[in-house]
Amino acid sequence: IEIKKHTALMIVRHQSEPALQAPTTTAMAAIAATTFENKLKAFIERNQIAAEHLTFTQSTHSVTEAAAAVGATPQDFVKSICLITKAGDIVVAVVKGEDRADRGAVQRLLNLSKLSIAAPADMLAKTGYPAGGTPPFGFTARFVIDERVFETPVVYAGGGSEQSLIRITPAELKRANGAQVAVIRQLT
Repeated sequence: IEIKKHTALMIVRHQSEPALQAPTTTAMAAIAATTFENKLKAFIERNQIAAEHLTFTQSTHSVTEAAAAVGATPQDFVKSICLITKAGDIVVAVVKGEDRADRGAVQRLLNLSKLSIAAPADMLAKTGYPAGGTPPFGFTARFVIDERVFETPVVYAGGGSEQSLIRITPAELKRANGAQVAVIRQLT
C-alpha cells in the first residue's frame, strides 16, 4: 500500500492500482470558469435581470475574440474597465468595445483625485471575477457608463469568465448596475 499526500487530499491506494492524476491546469481553469459563470447566472436570476448568458469553447477575452465567437462586430460589445481609487475602492467604466475609458473624465465625474488601472489580481479580489471576463454588474462598485453604449440596441459584455458573455440591452445594464451615464470615453 502506498500513501501519498496531494495538496489537502490524502490518497491511499494499493500498488496494483493505477496512480491517480492531479487535475490539469486546463481542468482547474474550467472548474474556476464554471464557478464564476454560475455566480453571475445566480446574480442575474436573483435580481431578475433581463440578460442572456452565453458560454463558448473558445476565448472571449478580447473584444476581437468575443466578436468572432458570437458572430457580431466589435461595435456590439462593451468593456468593463476596472479602476482603483486611492482608498482601494473599485470604479468600473463601461465603454464600447472600440473605445478607451478616459480616467480623467471618470475622476472629474465622480470627484476623485486619482484612479489607477486595476491589476488582474486586484480585479479578481475586488470584483470576484477574473480579468477578461469581468461583467459590468454583479459586485459592489461605482459604475459609470459612457453615453455611446446606448447607441446599440443590444450589447455583449463579460460573462464571468474568459469563455462567456452576457447579452443585454443598455437600459437593462444601467438598471442592473445603477450606473451614472456620461461621456467617459477618450475623445479624439
